[in-house]
Amino acid sequence: MARPALDAPAVPADERALRAKRRLRRRETRAALLFISPWIIGFFVFTAWPIIYSGYLSLTDYDVINDPNFVGLANYERLFEDDKVRLALQNTFFFTLIQVPLYVIVSLALALLLNKAGRSAGFFRTAFFLPKMTPPVAVGILLLLLFNGQSGMINQALGWFGVDGPAWTTDPTWVKPGLILMSLWSVGASVIILLAALRNVPQELYDSARVDGANWWQQTWRITVPMISGALFFIFIVNTIAGFQTFTEAYTAFFGSGNTTYSNDAALFYVIYLFQQAFEFLHMGYASALAWLLFVIIMIFTAIQMVVSRRFVYYEGEQR
Repeated sequence: MARPALDAPAVPADERALRAKRRLRRRETRAALLFISPWIIGFFVFTAWPIIYSGYLSLTDYDVINDPNFVGLANYERLFEDDKVRLALQNTFFFTLIQVPLYVIVSLALALLLNKAGRSAGFFRTAFFLPKMTPPVAVGILLLLLFNGQSGMINQALGWFGVDGPAWTTDPTWVKPGLILMSLWSVGASVIILLAALRNVPQELYDSARVDGANWWQQTWRITVPMISGALFFIFIVNTIAGFQTFTEAYTAFFGSGNTTYSNDAALFYVIYLFQQAFEFLHMGYASALAWLLFVIIMIFTAIQMVVSRRFVYYEGEQR
């Protein structure tokens, strides 16, 4: 005679709801991973693996043609003995130190003007952003046209005021200042970001400040800058990284034309020297060591900026 089946213990309603929530969360996680899987695969194939492999190549003598020959830390020892590395680092640090603050200041000034433009703001947003669409190679060629010491438009404009313009493209003293000024050609993207941040500043803060007798400068320094400090920090850190990686415009203007009538050392930025070692001299192992040194430098400066930002950057809603 068959025994009667025992009734299964009843599961509390709270437990059933918790299990259902966990199943739903697992399904959502699987769906999210499925959607972002192309990016994950692309990251590991085109970013993570090349980074790891370049770390291995930095310990080898590799010329693309022959198999890599392990040499240990010889490439890194060579870095500290290479005068060109020191020169390239000096040029890169000088460019970044001057260009980044100037870039941020010009971006903020234009954004403040656009914020007061009213109905014409749409037109000027487009006008400021369009130069950003110019290919970097074209910007390098444009630099040679605008900053030509004999017939460039910059020197012609200075001549209207009785100023004898310098030889921007041939005088080593003025090569980097010319590149810094030319970098402002693409300031439009940062202007749009800062304009969006300005539009999010509560108008009540300005009204209260005016009631208290604050002038325009006090309102800008005490209200505007702190309220958009997050956007300013983003632009500052992104452009610092870009400054250390400066390449295309300088290479096009001073190395791509094959002009050997004067020294290009004043425009020898770090990434240009890295490119020369890798693709002109086929010193792939040494170029990989150069790339890792640049990675460490950028990480150090980024970490310093992140630490400094904790004191100067304000995010709405955070507790101080």
